[in-house]
Amino acid sequence: MARFLPRAPSQTCGSLRGKAAGQHHPGRPYSIRVFDRKVRQPGCGWVQANREAAADNARMETLIRHARQACTALVATTAAMVTMAVADGSSPPAPARTQVHALDGHSVTMDVYPAVGPVRGAAILSHGFTRSRRTLAGHAQALADAGVLALTPDLPCTFDFRCNARTLAALVGSLRAGGIFSAPVERVMLVGFSAGGLSSLLAADTPGVVGFVGLDPFDRTMSGEVERLGLTAAGRLRTEALLLRAPPSRCNAEAVAAPWGTALPALWRDELIAGASHCDFESPTDWMCRLACGETDPARQQRVRQGLLDAVSRWMR
Repeated sequence: MARFLPRAPSQTCGSLRGKAAGQHHPGRPYSIRVFDRKVRQPGCGWVQANREAAADNARMETLIRHARQACTALVATTAAMVTMAVADGSSPPAPARTQVHALDGHSVTMDVYPAVGPVRGAAILSHGFTRSRRTLAGHAQALADAGVLALTPDLPCTFDFRCNARTLAALVGSLRAGGIFSAPVERVMLVGFSAGGLSSLLAADTPGVVGFVGLDPFDRTMSGEVERLGLTAAGRLRTEALLLRAPPSRCNAEAVAAPWGTALPALWRDELIAGASHCDFESPTDWMCRLACGETDPARQQRVRQGLLDAVSRWMR
């Protein structure tokens, strides 16, 4: 009979392979005789595989433990944030509501962003040519977070800026009357991007409008007319105005609305954002705008956003 003392796995593999099994392939099991019985022993390859599996299990247990710790920390942080929000009386922003209303004979789809906290006033944000209400959603939410009821309509008339202006004026009237979107609102600001800036300018003399913001606005001379539509309206407007503009490019018709800055009698600020593309004034923009008009930049976009918030502080007091 063979006798041997228990050893560590590596020692047992080596000694038994040499003494009892003769020449043996290190990865295969083999047999020895113990008390005249043949006992099958595992090969060293099997032992090594078990070691590696044990190491993998240990690493996995460590990862699971760290993941549990991270989840626990995340839950605790979230609970703390909720507790702080409740303590200071704040509430998360309500989601935008899509509504359809009849305005000046048109069925107009719009997104309504409820104000967070007490309503300071309202803002109507108008999109650019061939664009949609969704390209101003980021600005609308930022204004809503600042306590302003924000509306982003899909303008009903593609080429008729006076038609869009009448629609905006009707919407201002609905806000002032109350009952559809909220209680009556006394102060309304009009914000317009590109061609929407022209439509908003034409409606900015509507009663209840306290300010106009042109986001890289557009202007043009209408068929059968001599003067540019926006420039003529700018010279008559008594509502305070803020212009945020990009340098000349094909997408803003080589800064065609820049003369508004000298024509507006109640101009508050005319800010040229160096290096800005036409798309920097949308929020969010998309690949089509960037392809046609140039890339955006977060720093420039933040200057546009800050201009809107400055207008809220000035006009929605």
